[in-house]
Amino acid sequence: MADNNGLFRKYWLPLTLLIVAVILPHVVPHFWVHVFNEILILGLFAASFNLIFGYMGQLSFGHAAYYGVGAYTTGLLMVKLKWPLLACLPISMITAGIAAAILGSFCVRLRGIYFAILTMAFGQLVFYIVFQWYSFTGGDNGLQGINPPEWIFATNLYYYFSLAIVTIAMVVLYYITESPFGYTMRAIRDNSERTEFIGLNVQRYMHINFIIAGMFAGLAGALWGPFNRSVAPDLCNWQHSGHPVFMAIIGGPHHFLGPMIGSVIYTFLNAFVTGFTEYWPLVSGVIIILVVLLMPGGLFGIIKTKGYFASKTTAMADANRADTGGSQHG
Repeated sequence: MADNNGLFRKYWLPLTLLIVAVILPHVVPHFWVHVFNEILILGLFAASFNLIFGYMGQLSFGHAAYYGVGAYTTGLLMVKLKWPLLACLPISMITAGIAAAILGSFCVRLRGIYFAILTMAFGQLVFYIVFQWYSFTGGDNGLQGINPPEWIFATNLYYYFSLAIVTIAMVVLYYITESPFGYTMRAIRDNSERTEFIGLNVQRYMHINFIIAGMFAGLAGALWGPFNRSVAPDLCNWQHSGHPVFMAIIGGPHHFLGPMIGSVIYTFLNAFVTGFTEYWPLVSGVIIILVVLLMPGGLFGIIKTKGYFASKTTAMADANRADTGGSQHG
C-alpha cells in the first residue's frame, strides 16, 4: 500500500498533465490547439536545455543552434528530397547531435560565464552560416512549404502527433536523468571538483550530456518546421536561446517537469499579452525579474517548500550514487 502511495505521489502530476493534454483539443477553440502544440514543442526544447542548466549547472546561450539545425534538417529533407516526416525526425536528432558533439567539445572545457559566452559565440556562428548560405538554406528567406503529411495535416492531428513524440521524448529524458548518468550530472553540478576526485571524467560526462541535450533540441526543432510550415534563421539566433532559459527559470530548473510547466506559462502569457499590446518583451522582462526575486527556485521551488514533492537528494548522496554509476559507465 505504501508503495502504491509512493508511486501515486511521484507520478500523479505527469499523468494528470497527459490526460488533460489528450482531452484539450475537444474542449478548446481551434486557436488554442495551436497554442498547446507550441507549448509541447517549446517544452521539449526547454527540457533539453535543462539537461545543461538544471542538471549540469552550466548556462548555455547557444542552445537554439541545435534546435535550428534540427528544424533545417527536417525542412531540407522534406522540401528538397521529399522525405517523409517520420524519417526526418531521427536524422534531425543525429545532425543536431553531431553539431553538439563538435561545438560541445570546446565548450565543456570551460565553466561558468566562459561556458555561457562560448556557447553563445558558437550559436551565433551557426546562425550566420544559416543566414548567409542562400543556395542551401535559403538565407534570410528561410525555407517555406514544409507541410506535414496528409495523415496529420489537420491541426488536431498534428497536435496529437506532437503529443506522442514529445511524450516519448520526455519519458526517455526522465529515465536518463534518473539513471546513474543523471545522478553523475547532479554531482558535477553541485561539486565538480569532488566528483572528479572520486575518479570520474567530468569533462567526458559533460560532453555526453551536451550531445544528448543537442539531440533532443534537434527533435524539438524537427517538430517545429512542419508545425510552422516554414523555418527561418532566427531559430538559431541567441535571442531564441533565451526562451528555454526563461521557461526553465519560471518552472524550476531542479524539477524534471519545471521547463514544461514554464513552457505552459510562457506560451500562454505570450499568446495572451500580444493580443493586447506589442510590449511583450517588456512584460516578459518584468516577469523574469519578479520570478528571480520572489521565486528563485521557480514554481516548483515554491511547491517543494510546501511539501508536495519529496525533497531532492543532497549533493553528497548524488556524488555517492555517481561514484557507483561511474564504475558502470567508465
